[in-house]
Amino acid sequence: MSNTKLRAAILIVSETAAKDPSTDECGSILQKAFESDGGDQWDVAATEIVPDNALDIQRTITQWTDSGEWMNLIVTSGGTGFAVKDITPETPAPVAVKLPVDANLIGSVVAEDVKAAEFVPAFRASIVDGYAVVVSEDAPSAKGVFPVPFFSHAQAGDIPELHPGQVARITTGAPLPPGATAVVMVEDTILTSKIEEGDEEKEIEILTDAIRPGENVREIGSDVKAGDVILKRGEGITAVGGEFGLLASTGTREVHVFKRPVVGVLSTGDEIVQYDRPGELRIGEVRDTNRPILLTLVRESGYEAVDLGVASDKPGALEESLRAAMRKVDVIITSGGVSMGELDLLKPTIERSLGGTIHFGRVAMKPGKPTTYATIPFKNNAGDREIRTIFSLPGNPASAVVTFHLFVLPSLQQASGISPVGLPRVKVVLDQDFHLDLHRAEYHRALVVMKRDGLLYANSTGAQRSSMIGSFKGANALLCLPAGNETLTRGDKVDALMMGKLYPVVNKILVSGRS
Repeated sequence: MSNTKLRAAILIVSETAAKDPSTDECGSILQKAFESDGGDQWDVAATEIVPDNALDIQRTITQWTDSGEWMNLIVTSGGTGFAVKDITPETPAPVAVKLPVDANLIGSVVAEDVKAAEFVPAFRASIVDGYAVVVSEDAPSAKGVFPVPFFSHAQAGDIPELHPGQVARITTGAPLPPGATAVVMVEDTILTSKIEEGDEEKEIEILTDAIRPGENVREIGSDVKAGDVILKRGEGITAVGGEFGLLASTGTREVHVFKRPVVGVLSTGDEIVQYDRPGELRIGEVRDTNRPILLTLVRESGYEAVDLGVASDKPGALEESLRAAMRKVDVIITSGGVSMGELDLLKPTIERSLGGTIHFGRVAMKPGKPTTYATIPFKNNAGDREIRTIFSLPGNPASAVVTFHLFVLPSLQQASGISPVGLPRVKVVLDQDFHLDLHRAEYHRALVVMKRDGLLYANSTGAQRSSMIGSFKGANALLCLPAGNETLTRGDKVDALMMGKLYPVVNKILVSGRS
């Protein structure tokens, strides 16, 4: 029997560790795993740390596989998150679709540059109320009295031609009559006579002779020219940014955007009952709070949410529920069923029954340790191969909400073409002391407010047990607290991820118990 050992290599993909190798802990753990569990059959011949860059990853792996002394096994770690630079081949790439220009576009990201179909404005228009006149550089308008043969309103229709020596009453936004070259503001005129049949002017006197061609006129295409790029790939269509109005004003009928995933939410476990079921709970029953909470979070984040109900713990029931869900949605969120209990069937169902891959099933964070991310190969009704994504979140309500914000939301945003992904990150001042967890980074529910000094201050919402959904009452942020054995004191600064709106503090002065 040969005593030659198999050759293994360890590749760590990390932006942070590539800059400072001392921050990497995974390489040494994998090295020890080969030594303790490898049966003395493995020799770790190489260990490399590279940044989240596709070329660096490819170059290192190619060297190990194609050189004279090639490796029998390459183990990689990292590069599978949802940050901008995480090279995650399992995460489905954004898919472009063509949609009509209507209110359903709000929240979408442009997948192809959009060019204006029309000029804006499409006709020469007045920018003031006044009188259209015929002037030139050689013959600017002169003071005097002029007849007013007609009125140009801001409405569609044929307009008579204006001749030299005539003026036409015109309103803001109305088209200039053919032949007109400028507009005199009504403030620079006086009415000299009216027509006998009504109140409209017959003649007016112009008080200025300083009018030049083009004055007070919006020329054709002065805002947007036909063929101009009005929205670029990667730009968002928002309700407040004017992008939708820009599309509508230029006659754009369809636009290519990145498809927003349809998200299904499934609860698991025979102990789960509808949250609004009348009557008292029997011993062991739990009201389903996670499913309505997660459905609401998905919708508020701008995605279509499908209620997939509750899957039973009976053999085959979970598999059947997941197979049915994959025909309805692109992303499946489950809650519960990912801890270490013997009836937690989700992971074996994904791997053994559905042929899926679990990319991670434990996260060193608090709360949310059992969070699981998996992908499942799937054939649609047309027989095309697709990938369905599953996020299995912890059953405790607070953990489910935190992990939705930290894992599910960035993934949905990445699939929708949004960049950067994730909750907005701000720096806050702690308004109280915070004790750190020795082993795990913590995402602490907090209320962040802006005080009169313009700084952001954070207070805890109270007890942080993962089962306590009440800790989210009033919370608008997650404080990013590192692992450690020290205490962060009042006045220290930390990062916070903003889940909700920021409100200013209204200071009250209390005098003798009265405000």
